[in-house]
Amino acid sequence: MKSYEIYDEENDISIGTLLYYEKERSYIIELCEGLDEWTAPIMFTYLIKQNKYTVPSEISYLWVKERIIPSGRQNINSILNNHKLKEYSEIDFLELAEGRCAQDHLYVRKIDRVPEYVKERAKKNVKECSLLENDRLLCFFVDGCTKIISLADIAEIEDVDKILKNKMLMRSVSVGVGGYSISFNRSIDISAVLLYDEGKDIPLTLNDFALFVQNNIVDTSGACDMLECSRQNLSYMVKEGSLSPIRLNLKGNLYLKGNISEKMW
Repeated sequence: MKSYEIYDEENDISIGTLLYYEKERSYIIELCEGLDEWTAPIMFTYLIKQNKYTVPSEISYLWVKERIIPSGRQNINSILNNHKLKEYSEIDFLELAEGRCAQDHLYVRKIDRVPEYVKERAKKNVKECSLLENDRLLCFFVDGCTKIISLADIAEIEDVDKILKNKMLMRSVSVGVGGYSISFNRSIDISAVLLYDEGKDIPLTLNDFALFVQNNIVDTSGACDMLECSRQNLSYMVKEGSLSPIRLNLKGNLYLKGNISEKMW
């Protein structure tokens, strides 16, 4: 991850921090809390009015694109050659021009350490997320909190209704870039802050969950050892429905130990 300070040269104030996740080629902007609708960049004033200072990745990306040479520019190959660049890279052009734009007095400068306010907000980011029954989510957060969120309770949020109507879309849930959101099919995001604020706390930690997995889940070989049977016999039990794996895999299934133990009694 690369970090950049967004600075207002005219007013001599820091606007926020731009985070760039290299592997995903994704951006997140964290705005300073001292901003108001007059000092914040125009694109972000609607967020400031709602007391929201974390800019979603798609909006952060649009802000970056406004400040760099577009990839479709007619003489882009000449520009790449002049700067000895092998291919078009948004972040390279952002650094070369310091993110300067004729429409304002903002520029970006690379920083080695993420500011404390960014670290503090990141404590509410999602670390792990899993789909539960009845359209609920189990989310583990960076600060150690674990919460259950019912998607029906946040159905008024844009696009959540689409998720509820599409079970395949719902099963595609994953943690978004940097943990700032959870993502469905990498196309519909729900912010981590919303999940944190709307979720119900439960007395369970990620370590608790990990220990449960370590102690209570076995693979095909482990199940055969417990039952003292062959893979063929185990496969027959699955086919007949007397034993249900919690996850199917061509190289071997995963089973709850409790379900295996039932077959030993």
